[in-house]
Amino acid sequence: MPHVHIHHFPLELTAERLAAFDRAVTAAVTETFGVPENVVSISLEPVAPEDWADRVVTDISARRELLLKAPGYWDGS
Repeated sequence: MPHVHIHHFPLELTAERLAAFDRAVTAAVTETFGVPENVVSISLEPVAPEDWADRVVTDISARRELLLKAPGYWDGS
Protein backbone atom coordinates (compact mmCIF):
# COMPACT_ATOMS: atom_id res chain seq x y z
CA MET A 1 0.00 0.00 0.00
CA PRO A 2 -0.29 2.38 -1.84
CA HIS A 3 -0.34 0.96 -5.35
CA VAL A 4 -0.23 3.03 -8.56
CA HIS A 5 -1.42 1.40 -11.78
CA ILE A 6 -0.74 3.14 -15.10
CA HIS A 7 -2.50 2.19 -18.34
CA HIS A 8 -0.65 3.51 -21.40
CA PHE A 9 -0.27 2.97 -25.11
CA PRO A 10 2.55 0.51 -25.86
CA LEU A 11 5.88 2.32 -25.78
CA GLU A 12 9.49 1.25 -25.56
CA LEU A 13 10.95 2.84 -22.43
CA THR A 14 14.63 2.72 -21.65
CA ALA A 15 15.84 1.43 -18.29
CA GLU A 16 16.91 4.98 -17.46
CA ARG A 17 13.47 6.41 -18.28
CA LEU A 18 11.75 3.71 -16.23
CA ALA A 19 14.06 4.35 -13.29
CA ALA A 20 13.36 8.10 -13.46
CA PHE A 21 9.62 7.44 -13.61
CA ASP A 22 9.86 5.06 -10.66
CA ARG A 23 11.75 7.65 -8.60
CA ALA A 24 9.32 10.46 -9.46
CA VAL A 25 6.15 8.49 -8.77
CA THR A 26 7.57 6.94 -5.62
CA ALA A 27 8.61 10.36 -4.34
CA ALA A 28 5.15 11.80 -5.00
CA VAL A 29 3.42 8.87 -3.30
CA THR A 30 5.68 8.77 -0.25
CA GLU A 31 5.36 12.53 0.26
CA THR A 32 1.59 12.62 -0.27
CA PHE A 33 0.68 9.57 1.80
CA GLY A 34 3.45 9.78 4.38
CA VAL A 35 4.67 6.24 3.81
CA PRO A 36 8.12 4.72 3.32
CA GLU A 37 9.35 3.82 -0.18
CA ASN A 38 9.32 0.09 0.52
CA VAL A 39 5.51 -0.04 0.74
CA VAL A 40 4.88 1.66 -2.63
CA SER A 41 4.19 -0.49 -5.70
CA ILE A 42 3.85 0.67 -9.30
CA SER A 43 2.60 -1.30 -12.28
CA LEU A 44 2.56 -0.37 -15.96
CA GLU A 45 -0.01 -1.89 -18.30
CA PRO A 46 0.33 -1.31 -22.03
CA VAL A 47 -3.02 -1.18 -23.84
CA ALA A 48 -3.24 -1.14 -27.62
CA PRO A 49 -4.91 2.00 -29.02
CA GLU A 50 -7.67 -0.07 -30.60
CA ASP A 51 -8.48 -1.59 -27.18
CA TRP A 52 -8.33 1.70 -25.24
CA ALA A 53 -12.04 2.55 -25.38
CA ASP A 54 -13.18 -0.92 -24.34
CA ARG A 55 -10.62 -1.46 -21.61
CA VAL A 56 -9.69 1.93 -20.19
CA VAL A 57 -12.43 4.42 -21.08
CA THR A 58 -15.07 1.92 -19.91
CA ASP A 59 -13.28 1.56 -16.56
CA ILE A 60 -12.85 5.33 -16.19
CA SER A 61 -16.50 5.97 -17.01
CA ALA A 62 -17.70 3.38 -14.53
CA ARG A 63 -15.57 4.84 -11.74
CA ARG A 64 -15.51 8.59 -12.40
CA GLU A 65 -15.97 9.34 -8.70
CA LEU A 66 -12.47 7.94 -8.08
CA LEU A 67 -10.70 10.20 -10.59
CA LEU A 68 -8.27 12.72 -9.21
CA LYS A 69 -7.77 14.10 -12.73
CA ALA A 70 -10.17 13.47 -15.60
CA PRO A 71 -8.69 12.76 -19.02
CA GLY A 72 -8.74 15.41 -21.70
CA TYR A 73 -8.03 15.26 -25.40
CA TRP A 74 -4.56 14.57 -26.76
CA ASP A 75 -3.84 14.48 -30.49
CA GLY A 76 -0.54 12.62 -30.13
CA SER A 77 1.74 15.56 -30.92
